[in-house]
Amino acid sequence: MLAAVLLYLPAHAIVKLPAIFSSNMVLQQQSQVPFWGTAAPNKKVKIFTSWNKQTIETTADATGKWKQTVATPAYGGPFNIEISDGKKLKLENILIGEVWLCSGQSNMEMPLDGWGKINNYQQEIADANYPEIRLLHVTKNTSNTALTDLQTAKGGWVQCSPQTIAEFSSVAYFFGRNIYTKTHIPIGLINSTWGGTIAEAWTSGSSLKTMPDFEKAVENMEKSASPGLDAKSKYEKDLAAWNTEVTNKDKGFENGKPAWINPGLDISDWKQMEIPCVWEDNALRSFDGIVWLRKTIEIPTSWENKNLTLSLDVIDDNDIAYYNGVEIGRTEGWNIERKYTIPKELVKTGKAVIAVRVFDTGGGGGIYGSANKINIGLNNDQLISLKGNWDYKVGTNLTDIPKAPQDWNSPNRATVLYNAMINPIVPFTIKGAIWYQGESNADRAYQYRELFPLMIKDWRKQWNSNFPFYFVQLANYTKKLDEPAESDWAELREAQSQTLHLENTGMAVTIDIGEANDIHPKNKQEVGKRLALIALNKLYGQETIYAGPVYSGYSIEGNSIRIRFRRSSSELKTSDNGKLKGFSIAGLDHKFHWADARIEGNEIVVTCSEVQNPIAVRYAWATNPDCNLINSAGLPASPFRTDDWQGITYNAR
Repeated sequence: MLAAVLLYLPAHAIVKLPAIFSSNMVLQQQSQVPFWGTAAPNKKVKIFTSWNKQTIETTADATGKWKQTVATPAYGGPFNIEISDGKKLKLENILIGEVWLCSGQSNMEMPLDGWGKINNYQQEIADANYPEIRLLHVTKNTSNTALTDLQTAKGGWVQCSPQTIAEFSSVAYFFGRNIYTKTHIPIGLINSTWGGTIAEAWTSGSSLKTMPDFEKAVENMEKSASPGLDAKSKYEKDLAAWNTEVTNKDKGFENGKPAWINPGLDISDWKQMEIPCVWEDNALRSFDGIVWLRKTIEIPTSWENKNLTLSLDVIDDNDIAYYNGVEIGRTEGWNIERKYTIPKELVKTGKAVIAVRVFDTGGGGGIYGSANKINIGLNNDQLISLKGNWDYKVGTNLTDIPKAPQDWNSPNRATVLYNAMINPIVPFTIKGAIWYQGESNADRAYQYRELFPLMIKDWRKQWNSNFPFYFVQLANYTKKLDEPAESDWAELREAQSQTLHLENTGMAVTIDIGEANDIHPKNKQEVGKRLALIALNKLYGQETIYAGPVYSGYSIEGNSIRIRFRRSSSELKTSDNGKLKGFSIAGLDHKFHWADARIEGNEIVVTCSEVQNPIAVRYAWATNPDCNLINSAGLPASPFRTDDWQGITYNAR
């Protein structure tokens, strides 16, 4: 009887497909599209496609795995597909069109609503009725080994509608919408994103091993994937030991207890920084580590014995907040809003000291949010602003602390996002990829010069396709500086620009649409549009101007430097019709000064009275530059420099 049952089940087993396949999907037009899955071992698998009413066959192997390519026509639909090894699996409402993989960190992940809330998000959601745009949202996941299937939201592919778009990538949506409205070709968008992640996490181990910087990390990943190793337990033990060492190194602690929070502490040797700020752009350049900040305020009589709310908006990265020497809250995460309750028992009339221990683990650092969200009070009508000068003192520099152990489940580990969120998509046929990432690699910008092209080539190798790869250059961010200075974000933008040497790539410049106080600028409509302009020009035959002025060379002419740009059909202009801004010039001392610049046809002449023998020019060379060079299509020039002097991230690994 048991034998009979075992013989019966395989004969009637239903075909199983990975999550990349579902009803409502888009298949790449005019392609040989691979289908794969599992069925009963050694059974014939039949695939019927309604667009040509044909059936093709393949045979599952001894383990039940099968794979078969299906020829797709020019765009159209809807169609159905039936797959059977004896019992039919039917996929319905399928369109033939163009499929785009959309990936990166938080600025690509940023949804229309939810934590994103882009410009005009409510109206954009209400208007998102595009049934021929289809969405696949890949669920966040990590893996130490390459997976063959995805986790997806909403059960797979869905039609774009006000009910499905709110939590989807806004950049991906606006990119797809722009292409669809110009071509009326159905568009499939695969959203595989994770905020705050590094590029090496999205790259396969086999490719990363070719870079010495990551060879060891990949080997460790492969070891941690082996049976018998309790990675979680080991990480927790290592982290506890590391935290103890950090506390011991932190000068703000004495005998294991915080000492710099005491209201009566002598702080005459402390310095001051203006809050909000990213301290690397202000008081503490190129600093990562622990900083203690204090501010003294006067509590009015009407607040005594009442619960107060301390609002610090967002902090990079982690913090512990104290009120008159008592801890009132702590948070880990650079993009999480801080709101702490001060119990009424602590609230007395008179002076009060707010102290915050900020631990910056890399990049930025500081209380950097919106000034109007940094306050203390009873409610929105009774608030004391906390913006302005705070006293600060360094607890310890990160260079004095051993490197933190790597979280056994962190997305910021080499290969783990490629393994879980990219590899299962391969070899599903795509038209191309769009990418918005780099913030998390900015402190290693020189390394990104090699890493980013490696990742692109890696994906193309996995797909066995030289597909188009279009990406977004980092937007402007943080407070503008009064004087020219070095910048890791400028160096990262340079690394992105250099990646254009790879064929079939394109870059959307966004140096004009960022926000000083928000690393997630709200104008994602324009980002998607600029990416779409590249695709419309290069792939869809539309004569669009898709790039702003592009630097091509320079020549020194006495006390001036002449900058040349690539030939285009668009003239040089300024966005505000005023004088050119954003140019600096340096002589043999390598010290940059703000410069005067004027447009002469397709060239710009740069001079400065303080530099009589100039040898180098930089444009928009800052994390948040004040710049205004555009072309007649309104697209901004990409930041550039004429020198190749060693940058601040040169040795960063």
